[in-house]
Amino acid sequence: RTIIAPSILACDLARLGEELRAAESGGADWHHVDVMDGHFVPNLTFGPDIVKAARKASSLPLDVHLMIEDPARYAEAFIKAGAGLLTFHIEVLADPLPLIRRIRDLGARPGLVVKPKTPASSVFPWLKQIDMVLVMTVEPGFTGQSFMPDCVAKIAKLRREAGPELDIEVDGGIDERTVAETAAAGANVVVAGASVYRG
Repeated sequence: RTIIAPSILACDLARLGEELRAAESGGADWHHVDVMDGHFVPNLTFGPDIVKAARKASSLPLDVHLMIEDPARYAEAFIKAGAGLLTFHIEVLADPLPLIRRIRDLGARPGLVVKPKTPASSVFPWLKQIDMVLVMTVEPGFTGQSFMPDCVAKIAKLRREAGPELDIEVDGGIDERTVAETAAAGANVVVAGASVYRG
């Protein structure tokens, strides 16, 4: 079945606990946390404290997406704060395997992320070591962007290579229309920010 992971980037942070509970009552399966460092992407968002606050407010899994230049430096802090699944970008590490292993050793599920212009094949060598691939369907860094349909073929390519067991997540411009396209291509985890919290 499809897992829905609303992104707290689009919620009213002054009412974080209420917003998380509202998403849960609407059917959310996970909560997605977009972490940006102002370097890998131009925006700056959350640190481990917001993950800790979300963990106190909700028992659902916290899916933390590190859009940062140095994920190895901060992985442990986010896992200790409550991240159950930690994804980081293949574009920032030539060899992601040491960090993949460390994330798993720390008790979280590791995943890799690909930007829209990064080929699916960039993560193929590590598909057996990770629990999820996140396919960005917008350029990372800002909420509310339009879905990039060229990414659908990448999702299908990943699903063919990975088989049925790996979680394939999509993030960016997901709404009632685009969710069907991505699910048909093989995505089974859907991040929706603006379409959930601002819908």
